[in-house]
Amino acid sequence: MAVKIPLHLSAEAKAIFKKLSAEYKILDEGGLKILRAACEAFDRAQEARTRIDLEGMVYRDRYDQPKPHPLLAIERDSRAAFLAGLKALNLDLEPIKDIGRPPRGR
Repeated sequence: MAVKIPLHLSAEAKAIFKKLSAEYKILDEGGLKILRAACEAFDRAQEARTRIDLEGMVYRDRYDQPKPHPLLAIERDSRAAFLAGLKALNLDLEPIKDIGRPPRGR
């Protein structure tokens, strides 16, 4: 069964979605929805990071007082949502198929 990758995701998020759904055999509707939400949160965090990089982490208010950029909270919350999505999928376990280098001594 081929998994449909959400078209609105960035290229990087699409790659994450494709890789995780294949490696961990995420095929059920609930798992795919969690993965989609996690990838959307990833994109949101990346978008906030890009704007913060352009505008700086601190701005001056009308009284010339330094204030943290409002997108810092969005980046933090979106990053937490991405990680929570991965945790909800139990991706802290090893993937089903063998990937990467074998352990030393084999």
